[in-house]
Amino acid sequence: MISAKECALVFDMDGVIVENHEWHFKAWLEFCRRHGLQLSEEEFYTKIFGGTNHDLLIRLFGNTLTESDIQRMGEEKEAVYREMYGPHVVPVTGVVEFIRSSKAEGFSVALATSAPASNVSFTLCHTGLQGMFEVIVESSQVRHGKPHPEIYLKAASLLQLEPRQCVVFEDSLPGIESAVIAGCKVIGVSTTLPANRIAHANHVINDFTEFRKIISIIRSWYSAM
Repeated sequence: MISAKECALVFDMDGVIVENHEWHFKAWLEFCRRHGLQLSEEEFYTKIFGGTNHDLLIRLFGNTLTESDIQRMGEEKEAVYREMYGPHVVPVTGVVEFIRSSKAEGFSVALATSAPASNVSFTLCHTGLQGMFEVIVESSQVRHGKPHPEIYLKAASLLQLEPRQCVVFEDSLPGIESAVIAGCKVIGVSTTLPANRIAHANHVINDFTEFRKIISIIRSWYSAM
């Protein structure tokens, strides 16, 4: 049986730490408006949310963008997002207490997000979670965005654990696929998509209010190891 010290909890950020999908959608709509592009809500949730800005901008503009263009335009969109969302930051119900309780029980915790470092600092500051994660992996540290497994393989490596020893909390389809391909257990969080859309995760939760129940499920997965 793997003990808490041999098992890590790895959290995606957008939609898992904070309830921000609506604000990212609004920011992308404003960004696209400024650049004369159209973006539907369905396209946002199925093709954009959960990916890196690099991949998303290539999807929107094609392969004509330089790396400098991508960096500049990506930060333009994120600045719009932070300005719009700043006064309305809302953590996912129970997540802050869940992370603190997990650490108190001896679990390692990590953050693995497709967001840029500027958004990570913004989010952790607004939720009071600075210094809570042993490992943080953000978009500049990976070459491939989700659903590629690189981000979760890197998080496991930095934690000095095997992917099978990591339980990932994800809300997006690309994120769940990324964690599954990496070899991690996955708990889907039904903040961005309804539970039936993410039912292929190992378990699905609405939020983080039932700490003991969630931890009991995680421990049961490793009881035979």
